[in-house]
Amino acid sequence: MKLAPLFCGLATGLLVGASTVLMTTPKSGMEVRSSLKSSSNDFRDKLSDIKLQLADVKNSINNLTNSSKEVVPSTIEDLKSSIAQWKNETAPLQAQLQAEISSIQEAMEELEKKLPKKQEANV
Repeated sequence: MKLAPLFCGLATGLLVGASTVLMTTPKSGMEVRSSLKSSSNDFRDKLSDIKLQLADVKNSINNLTNSSKEVVPSTIEDLKSSIAQWKNETAPLQAQLQAEISSIQEAMEELEKKLPKKQEANV
């Protein structure tokens, strides 16, 4: 199989297609070139804006990471000390409440012993 006729056919097809597009284009060649240039310039501008925005996002993430490395451990320590202080402050109250609950339970048991049971009273 010879490749020369294949390439010749491809080249002819490309030339015919390109000339057909150029002849049927509603714009002149100069207008098409200027349109392509402005489109490529707009694309480059947008691409550079995106690069700047990505750099800003990267810097923001780095700053957030650095500040969180400093703030989070100190916040955790503050929380631990606050919880320990709360436990120390509420321990006496908790013991007092437990003592009062047990005394109330004892008083109820005594009252239950003193009061006759309804079923026994009805029989």
